[in-house]
Amino acid sequence: MDATEGARRKAREAARRRFDETVARPATDVRLDVAAFCIAAHAHPGIDVDACCARLDELAAGCPTPTFEGVRAYLFEDAGFTGNGRDYADPENSFLDSVLTRRTGIPITLSVLMIEVGRRVGIDVRGVGMPGHFLVQDGSEEGRWCDPFHGGAECDIEGCRALFASVHGSERGFRPAFLAPVSSHEVLARMLTNLEHGRLGQDPLQLGWMCELHSALPGLGETERARLAGAVRSVRARWN
Repeated sequence: MDATEGARRKAREAARRRFDETVARPATDVRLDVAAFCIAAHAHPGIDVDACCARLDELAAGCPTPTFEGVRAYLFEDAGFTGNGRDYADPENSFLDSVLTRRTGIPITLSVLMIEVGRRVGIDVRGVGMPGHFLVQDGSEEGRWCDPFHGGAECDIEGCRALFASVHGSERGFRPAFLAPVSSHEVLARMLTNLEHGRLGQDPLQLGWMCELHSALPGLGETERARLAGAVRSVRARWN
């Protein structure tokens, strides 16, 4: 192992330890920004998680109106964050540090961005894991959602139903329960699942760390935990 690879391995190990410590807390106390930057640090060894959090602090400090509408308009109208419709499958869309730099991402990373900026300005923004398309909800007003991928478009329940139909080809099967907020652990599980099934996950070495992080999350079912453990064993057997 050369010095560069050794440094990368140490950086990943440090990011793994911090991820484990972060997600071991109760879901209500999990810092989504820290955990998301720890995920990114596995793909981008050497990034400074605390420095990335400071970038979010700086971004949030520029929000002129500390309301759900104010955060929505600030991020997606003024700051220009938007969904990457040109290359949705680009793995960089799944890494929060790249989203901050490029100002583009996929629904879940843009949602985490809004959740974390909202938290910094004292606004309750909740993640909503609608099948096929992640959204956020105004925690202070029932029946109000936002679609960060599509320019922060605001949605009521009928708008969410239409969005579901645009993703799945039909609104059949839509249930209002799909719009219930999800926990921080569930957000992170979905981020990692996206990576596992994406371009980067086709590389066995990359898939290994994704599954290791995923397996550290509390609340996984036995079948899911066994799948992840099997994937990790397979990678280790191939490369050891």
